[in-house]
Amino acid sequence: MPWPSRKRDKGAVADKKEPDAKIAKTEEETSDKEEEEKSAKPPAGSSKSGWKNWKKTKESESGGEESKITYCHWLLKSEPESRLEKGVDVKFSVDDLKAQPNQTTCWDGVRNYQARNFLRAMKIGQQAFFYHSNCKEPGIVAIVKIVKEAYPDHTQFDQKDPHYDSTSRKENPKWSMVDVQFVRMTKRFIPLSEIKAHHLAHKTDGGPLKDMMLFTRQRLSIQPLTQEQFDFVLSLEEEKPH
Repeated sequence: MPWPSRKRDKGAVADKKEPDAKIAKTEEETSDKEEEEKSAKPPAGSSKSGWKNWKKTKESESGGEESKITYCHWLLKSEPESRLEKGVDVKFSVDDLKAQPNQTTCWDGVRNYQARNFLRAMKIGQQAFFYHSNCKEPGIVAIVKIVKEAYPDHTQFDQKDPHYDSTSRKENPKWSMVDVQFVRMTKRFIPLSEIKAHHLAHKTDGGPLKDMMLFTRQRLSIQPLTQEQFDFVLSLEEEKPH
């Protein structure tokens, strides 16, 4: 029996803690054709100095060489609080994931072309942050890994599902999903507000979070992360909350 969909793409809202977020173009304002024609890869920036102790540690590990930017990690948004969509509760928290058989689930219901393309780019074994979104305190709560690469999303063909798409055909499905498995909880909850503070600082000093999609494309429920971005955010779990 299919479980509730994990998505917040079409008609998504910014996180409740981000009322002042400036969004140049919402997903619902972008036509399907425009989204489909967009490249799955966001523009690559260049890494610069400025994130102090964390960067010094990474330099000592790599011999001081800056790595080429590639997107090999992910951030997956899911709603931990009940919300009805066409009569179906789309709530799915990290505790719901942990309660699934083998702590594994399909990540279905994505209805945005760019987010879908990111899903299709995921590889087995890659890790992602499980991010609680559209709630009182949004932020990162856990780490999951990709255990099955993209395949057709069954919900697009289910007329009873809130994400049913009458324009999609089984011989040529529009929408994909992947399977993810729980890895571990982060050592502490990493709130959006803390990540945003580092993002703003890195915009000035050239740190790894300066172009993080969590702030440049807030409404996307599937977001890519560079190795540097993933490592930096993960390093925050070792610090005392601000």
